[in-house]
Amino acid sequence: MAEKILVIGIAGGSGSGKTTLMRNLMEGFGDDITVLSHDNYYRAHNDMPFEQRSKLNYDHPDAFETDLMIEHLKQLKAGKPIQCPVYDYTIHNRTQETVTIEPRSVIIVEGILIFENKALCDEMDIKIFVDTDADVRLIRRIKRDVAKRGRSLQSVLTQYLETVKPMHEQFVEPSKKNADLVVLEGGKNLVALNMITSRIRHHIDHCSDPAAADPDDE
Repeated sequence: MAEKILVIGIAGGSGSGKTTLMRNLMEGFGDDITVLSHDNYYRAHNDMPFEQRSKLNYDHPDAFETDLMIEHLKQLKAGKPIQCPVYDYTIHNRTQETVTIEPRSVIIVEGILIFENKALCDEMDIKIFVDTDADVRLIRRIKRDVAKRGRSLQSVLTQYLETVKPMHEQFVEPSKKNADLVVLEGGKNLVALNMITSRIRHHIDHCSDPAAADPDDE
């Protein structure tokens, strides 16, 4: 793939609206966008029983195999497909499966801690932090984890108080300073969505027809 790939990072606290923003962008551009999720790079813990895995701190940077994600992102930027790991939240572990991810004109990298890692940030062209009120994020997290991840309400609240909230304050919130753009309320912010959409459209149009680009762009 000769043309430069545009890499957009979307970070923010759990339940902030990252996924909604990402889906809105994907709906607008379809096959021109591929997504690399930090969650799929949670470390495997095949040596631990379920009960022990369920008590791990999944909101600390060390919970992720970020070096592998950086390696995979570099491969995608070079036009090479990757075999992305698959994480299963219901068992708190990485599965034995992988998914083939193909390089596209635009790669979205998403996750709560992607701006905490400088080497990962250096691979991104645009860094967007989705900023949403803590109470709203907690409510969204409860709804998601109970309905989609088979969790009990008590386990969600315990995890939030013991790891999610303190790790957000220690790592996620400070990483906001590394963002190029802070978006309030995620995918519901139509002004920000239109701005990001316009930037992506410009990049895709330039890739398909370089002669059509503004000569002052460079």
